Amino acid sequence: MTGRMPPSHRADSKDSIVFIVDDDPIVRGAISSLLQSVGQKVQQFASAEELLQSNLPAVASCLVLDIRLPGLSGLDLQAELARAGLPIPIIFITGHGDIPMSVRAMKAGATDFLTKPFRDQDLLDAVTRALEYDRKRRNDEQNTLELRVRFGTLTPREKQIMALVTEGLMNKQVAGKMGIGEFTAKLHRGRVMRKMGAKSLADLVVMAEALGVRGELPQ
Repeated sequence: MTGRMPPSHRADSKDSIVFIVDDDPIVRGAISSLLQSVGQKVQQFASAEELLQSNLPAVASCLVLDIRLPGLSGLDLQAELARAGLPIPIIFITGHGDIPMSVRAMKAGATDFLTKPFRDQDLLDAVTRALEYDRKRRNDEQNTLELRVRFGTLTPREKQIMALVTEGLMNKQVAGKMGIGEFTAKLHRGRVMRKMGAKSLADLVVMAEALGVRGELPQ
């Protein structure tokens, strides 16, 4: 590995960590030193089993993973994490990579596949991409969770109103479908907007899409 990231591109380690899994202590140490040199927190593991037995911190993270490991291989670990519902972005590294192996890894969701020896900058760039991806994923999940909490405050009728108005129906059409007065439909729509924190119908449509309730009348 050669080359270093300029000081102006130092990693933000406050809310992220990189997990390194490689049975070769020299490789683990070199990757760890590289990432720590740009301010990135790291945690090292000598095997896939060791990582699976650990309590991983709930922060933006990625995994630098040797594809060939004793016991569970890197591909096996990728499958185990998927089954456990842990979508950690994975950067595979190998000295013996081949096309079928890399294709299988990428199809299963790996973000990068690097063949040893690789340039320092290639790994740093891959880690940056993976951490940015995981930050976005976690942020999206948190936003959806907050939306579900707000959606849970709606009455059954308000949920119906939200489903219909986000499908493009006007107040008069909503009233007709629900057998209520147009003014009542308008009042319910206003309550939905306030409870969901939507500033516009476009905002409400985006929320309904994220929740999977657009046009779906609750039973």
